[in-house]
Amino acid sequence: MILLPHQFIGEFLNQRFDKDVRRNYFRGMEFAAPVGDPGWFGPGSAVWHVHSHMQALIFGLQCAAFMERLDPSIYWMGMHHSRLVKRDENGVARPEIDPKGAAVRLGHSIAFFIGTAYGSTETAERLAKTVRAMHHTIKGTRPDGARYDADDPEWLRWNYATVVWGLATAHELYHPNPLRGKDIDRYYKEFVRVGHALGGTDLPETKAETLECLESYLPRLALTHGAAVATGPDLPPVQAALNWAIRDTMPKWAKQLIQHKDPNIIERTARRAMVWSVINSLHLMQGPIPEFRQAQERVKSGTYVKHTVPTYKPGDDPEMSRDEVEREFAGV
Repeated sequence: MILLPHQFIGEFLNQRFDKDVRRNYFRGMEFAAPVGDPGWFGPGSAVWHVHSHMQALIFGLQCAAFMERLDPSIYWMGMHHSRLVKRDENGVARPEIDPKGAAVRLGHSIAFFIGTAYGSTETAERLAKTVRAMHHTIKGTRPDGARYDADDPEWLRWNYATVVWGLATAHELYHPNPLRGKDIDRYYKEFVRVGHALGGTDLPETKAETLECLESYLPRLALTHGAAVATGPDLPPVQAALNWAIRDTMPKWAKQLIQHKDPNIIERTARRAMVWSVINSLHLMQGPIPEFRQAQERVKSGTYVKHTVPTYKPGDDPEMSRDEVEREFAGV
């Protein structure tokens, strides 16, 4: 069988995804069984629809990460604890992105948001438990003396709001069949299960509530070094185009914080059309992810409940050292 050019590219991209992401970060995740298990969301859910477009999902994660860094505490959490930045021979972080570390973080993020959406209930529970365990170890002090703690309910709320906003907004802009109005609010209301599973409380459940939640954090936000080096007029062309697309998804006040100005409506529409074409061309070439098809097959004869619910209650997790968490995280 002779592949057409777009099929050849799609096959190449899928093979790279298998090698670089699925093989390393989807280990131990179950999508095909047990039969009848809907997982946390199930067929017909808004989450299943939104997360089925992996390319828009990945773009949404980049949008969330950019906005998240506007919180100085999150920036310093990353500097002190993340694989995302380069480190010198003494292990001291340098304000430069480590490509290998960035790939690891993205791989884990994709696995988490695909696994919690389409995985079995046990898979979703295990993924959430592992991420919570990692969060439990992230505590420290910023250079200005302020303390940070990844288990802080205020931090969890900000982190959750940036993620759900990034994913939902990327979907609205770049999915070929986007949910809008009450339908996108259904996504916000469903996705809050993930936030609760990670220990979040008092989380927003609609688009309007999420916007209000994000803006309420403005007094404590700043243009951190991490956000500053990722934007500006001197980026390489491809990075500059991606950076613009990310900034374009942000609320007006967040754009003002980073001195972003929207172009006129004609130019903005043209730019969005270009980004839409790239994201959906990739989706067309690669096709639906196998995990989505496996989940559909798992429930094709029906489910025993509409969806299951995360079982975590704050205080349930056992204490684990950083080394123990790293070993468990490596097996997920």
